[in-house]
Amino acid sequence: MAFSAAPAPLYVLYQAKDGFGPFTVTLIFAAYALGVIASLFLAGHISDWTGRRRVLIPAVLINVLAGVMFLAWSSVPVLLVARFVSGISIGMLTATATAHLTELHLAARPGASRTRADLVATAANLGGIGLGPLVSGLLAQYAGDPLHVPYLVFQALMLIGAAGVMLAPETVERTRFRYRPQRVSVPRAARGRFYAAGAAALAQFAVFGLFTSLAPAFLANVLHQHSHALAGVTAFAVFAAGATGQILLARAGLRRQLGYGLGFLVVGIVALTVAVQLPSLALFLVGGVLAGGGAGAAFKGCVSIVLSVAPPEGRGEALAGLFLAAYVGLAVPVVALGLATQLVSLQVALAGFAVVLLAILGLVGRRLFAAA
Repeated sequence: MAFSAAPAPLYVLYQAKDGFGPFTVTLIFAAYALGVIASLFLAGHISDWTGRRRVLIPAVLINVLAGVMFLAWSSVPVLLVARFVSGISIGMLTATATAHLTELHLAARPGASRTRADLVATAANLGGIGLGPLVSGLLAQYAGDPLHVPYLVFQALMLIGAAGVMLAPETVERTRFRYRPQRVSVPRAARGRFYAAGAAALAQFAVFGLFTSLAPAFLANVLHQHSHALAGVTAFAVFAAGATGQILLARAGLRRQLGYGLGFLVVGIVALTVAVQLPSLALFLVGGVLAGGGAGAAFKGCVSIVLSVAPPEGRGEALAGLFLAAYVGLAVPVVALGLATQLVSLQVALAGFAVVLLAILGLVGRRLFAAA
């Protein structure tokens, strides 16, 4: 998961090297999101039939292949393909790794609560995404050869990870199956609440998408901060706040999760918008942490809503729809923001981005609380 976000603080270097602008950065990032979406529905569920390790190991090795592409070439077409390939890996990995962690935990502690496994999965997911930019930003700033050293480090770590998975026990017995893509299905009576949760997830992940694509451009061009390490630290802080928000509110009621999550998310979006108008680096960082923490907590609440409205036999299909909305939010609003920067200033584009997200959250907030 860390490798999936490692290129974030390096985009400004690719821009300087090959002369492309913010919109191209958003297209490269969108290629990743499209890879995740395609993989979620084509391969994210097959470990239920083939076994967890038979999906996890190829997923890690596919990410290694993406790393080889980053190491060998830096042209825009290859960056697009490399990000798409990385997205395919992550779509295979996320649900499979979460299920494997849960099963390993229950095997070691029969009858125990899932809370510990859920917290580990949360930390590995959002925390991992945050660690990627932090490590690559620090390496780019201080280790030299910034377009190669970060990828070499992550290649080594991923190969070690693949070896670790090979040593882990398998938790699913292989069965014969007739392949079909993942379905998306929600009971008709619950669709209003489901759509509200999906729309909120779209807005929440749009914030995360901002910090793994264009945030370094805002730091460099608006806030005049050109440190790759700072760009990495900023992205890390946002995702770490998201993971922390989920962990701190793990035992809270659903209404409290939504209340705190949406409240901090709204305040954070407003703070980010004001920060680039002033400009203020401190306010930008505070706004990012508030928005990240709020998005993480509120997304956990959205998952709970979807699980509550879906029948037990259809929970996987309903969650697939929620994650589809989330990854559409990861890509589409950020691409629109990148396109807007071709027409107006970064400050105006971000203000429009914020207005759209706040409007979505305002429209669905009441329905979410009613569902809670």
